[in-house]
Amino acid sequence: MCAESNDTTKILMGLSGVIRSTRMTLVLGAPGSGKSTFLRVLAGKLDPSLKFEGKVTYKVEAKSSAPEHLSAYVSQHDLHHAEMTVRETINFSSNMLGTSNEFEMLREVVRQQMGTDEATAELFSKATVLGEGSNLKTNYIIQILGLSTCADTIIGDELQRGVSGGQKKRTTIGEMLVGRARCFFMDDVSTGLDSSTTYEIMTFLRQMAHIMGLTIVISLLQPSIETLALFDDIILLCEGQIIYHGPRRHAVGFFRTIGFTCPSRKNVADFLQEVTLKTEQKQYWTGDKSQYKYHSIEDFIKCFRAYSVPQIVEDNQCTENGSKQAVRAGDSFIISKWEIFKVCLSREVLLLKKNYPVHIFKVIQIMFLAFVVGTLFFRSGMNQDTVLDGVKYLGALFMGVAVINFNCTIELGMVTKRL
Repeated sequence: MCAESNDTTKILMGLSGVIRSTRMTLVLGAPGSGKSTFLRVLAGKLDPSLKFEGKVTYKVEAKSSAPEHLSAYVSQHDLHHAEMTVRETINFSSNMLGTSNEFEMLREVVRQQMGTDEATAELFSKATVLGEGSNLKTNYIIQILGLSTCADTIIGDELQRGVSGGQKKRTTIGEMLVGRARCFFMDDVSTGLDSSTTYEIMTFLRQMAHIMGLTIVISLLQPSIETLALFDDIILLCEGQIIYHGPRRHAVGFFRTIGFTCPSRKNVADFLQEVTLKTEQKQYWTGDKSQYKYHSIEDFIKCFRAYSVPQIVEDNQCTENGSKQAVRAGDSFIISKWEIFKVCLSREVLLLKKNYPVHIFKVIQIMFLAFVVGTLFFRSGMNQDTVLDGVKYLGALFMGVAVINFNCTIELGMVTKRL
């Protein structure tokens, strides 16, 4: 056993800035720089064991809207029920979060993806036909994300074969977009995906951010050159501090003013993460080699504060992706507890139906055991006068409960996973 330590470790320090809607922001940083904690703080999903000083505010049009309903956080691991299909998963999320009707904006996204109004109308009509008796927006999101071919395929896991990694990631994004959230914080969503699939997903998110006025913040470890070009802004984290926060096109210029230049064949994302490392920094120095000295994190922060980018970030005027606007909120975010209970109950009934052979077998097993025990001790008289007789009754009751608990032990993992 180890004694508890009273030492505190600061994960994030001195962070401030503005992340605007209609823009897609990339969070870069080496492993351990605090990217995941930073996104959790913005989304209000910080671990209760961590202490947080400061505040995160959302500028919304509806004053009665709760900030926690405006944001959605997606971890780097996809957490789904393996037995449910893609359509059932997105539809459950829609019922739990409350669907927002923004079909005109969604149609504009599809029009830009496919290039013609005819394709958009055809896609919308397909979703309308498929939406009979189910959620219309669920089917439309499935069509937009390219999940129509696997909509009725189970998610799967290590034991059950299901959809691919890219399709699973698209399902996770669909769970977010089908709700009413306006700010999305995604932690290393490229985990397990190839560069082509990552680029397609980022392209779709960029169009959603620009057309629907969403605020999207994504952390990636090693984005490709094509993927990096899709982002509007960059936040560079190092040791829990912001070294750069501003437009993507100004990032290389900022480091050039300090004396560090990105080589022509070097990925800009790799350059931004390596230029702060003591072992890699010297190779990017373009000044006199004899005058080179290591630039610490504090040196970069001082240079960034003196640079003109903070005026762009903190200015109250609009930036280049459209007019100045607040995060738009829906009329009502609150879903009653009774509605949540009904949705969760319907999901459990659905899962029971999918696994009905197992439950039928268990019922037959219990009935057979009850028949054996009942006939074995049938008409066996037992007195009810002494304390010892009562102990025998308690032993029989304990035996029945113990058998049920023993049969349910194998389901503890599934129950815990669903919680």
